[in-house]
Amino acid sequence: MDYKYIDQLLERYWNAETSLEEEEILRSFFSQENIPAELETYRSLFVYEQQEPKADRLDEAFDERILSMTEKAEPVKARTITLTQRLMPLFKAAAVIAVILTLSNAMQAPLNDEPATASTESMQQGVSVAQQMGDSAKVDSMRQSMLTE
Repeated sequence: MDYKYIDQLLERYWNAETSLEEEEILRSFFSQENIPAELETYRSLFVYEQQEPKADRLDEAFDERILSMTEKAEPVKARTITLTQRLMPLFKAAAVIAVILTLSNAMQAPLNDEPATASTESMQQGVSVAQQMGDSAKVDSMRQSMLTE
């Protein structure tokens, strides 16, 4: 048997050029018992409506059931978020940075405090002498020499 017409319809079907009547011809052809082996691969494409159970389809009451379910649900109230709550992550980040800076400054200070010695007393006397003389350069040099010791 020659199936040129079915091949032409299939070619037009793949190009989306078939009418509804031609697609119905393809469905009725593929619902037959005897189909050539080369066309057997297309059978499931055209007989899916006959094989698919009708119970899985939506009926007319579907919209009413869904709407009745949504009407029973309580409306969701929007939660108000204050400016403080919105900026809380920034406050936390600023606090962490402040703690890190404080600890880094504390690590730069000497860990052991030595009591005042004779050298610091002589420095204080030298500063006072320099202040009496009105020479600020000597005061600065005195401080530098004490810091290096």
